Amino acid sequence: MAAPRPTRRVFGAGLLAALAAGPAAAATDQPPVDLALVLAIDCSYSVDSREYRLQMQGLGDALASAEIFEAIQKGPLQKIAISVFLWSDIETQVVILPWSVIATADDAQRLGNRLAVSPRLAQQGGTAISAALLYGGALLAIAPPATRHVIDLSTDGRNNMGKPAFRARDEVVARGVTINGLAIANEWPTLDVYLERQVAGGPSNFVVKADSYDDFGAAMQRKLIREITGPGVT
Repeated sequence: MAAPRPTRRVFGAGLLAALAAGPAAAATDQPPVDLALVLAIDCSYSVDSREYRLQMQGLGDALASAEIFEAIQKGPLQKIAISVFLWSDIETQVVILPWSVIATADDAQRLGNRLAVSPRLAQQGGTAISAALLYGGALLAIAPPATRHVIDLSTDGRNNMGKPAFRARDEVVARGVTINGLAIANEWPTLDVYLERQVAGGPSNFVVKADSYDDFGAAMQRKLIREITGPGVT
């Protein structure tokens, strides 16, 4: 499946059309999964090289952990699909992992190891959360068929360019998508409250807080387990 090329760019026509169509436009020739999950990683000016590396190492370690695979096995289909992109300003969204299915522990380990060492391909810029949400929604529209569609957005800042974050959230949520947040509160101690009010939305949405980038990996693992397990499953 084609994915947006890893360059600084505005939304492509294909992704915009997919967003307009919503999750029902997902390719039907692919096997269904329990969850289609987009992970949106902050690469704005506030994220330095060490902090970027802590994000990717934390994400990779979490995805490769036994706890994550155990959560996947609790689903009816026992598999999920994930896609990961980096984002900063309005024009910068870079897919570093096109849609990939995790059905085995080896899948999780392989993708986790890949993400842990992924280079920073996105240019730094402002914090365009609204643009990231719309981009994540477009990616979900071309995901494998799934029971649930979720955007997992992590950030250490507030939306400071483009349309208001809550407007983008409402557009995406209206298409059956849940948006969860991971607040890295090293600069904004109440960032989790902002994400709860302005960014998170949809069925069973939630926000997880990491006090610093050093806590990112543990927070991401908790968040992934909760997202993968889903509401009503223990």
